Amino acid sequence: MDLAWTLLIVFIIMATATVQGITVDLPKASKAPSLAQPKTKAVTITAEGQIYLDTSRVTIAELEQRLRQYRAIDPNLPLVVKGDAAIRYDRVVQVLDVIKRLEITNLGLVTSRLVK
Repeated sequence: MDLAWTLLIVFIIMATATVQGITVDLPKASKAPSLAQPKTKAVTITAEGQIYLDTSRVTIAELEQRLRQYRAIDPNLPLVVKGDAAIRYDRVVQVLDVIKRLEITNLGLVTSRLVK
């Protein structure tokens, strides 16, 4: 049993030593701050049913108007929807209807991680 245990330990050590990969000298990033503005827009629906586009509170009509403007600038507008778990489902459907009318296809729904 001791021999099997020793062989197992040696095998594990050797296997991890050979999987290290190839060493390369990676380029360094510039210290200058990036001037690029983030393009992804976030629609947040709070537990009270309030809708926010990024950080400003909007109505459904204002949401549609602003998303229409953003989409005119960028036809591939990336958009994420974050909804509180306690909101009514019809509020999410209202937001998704606006997104569908505007034909925004680059869409993500934000959820919390299952593994912590």
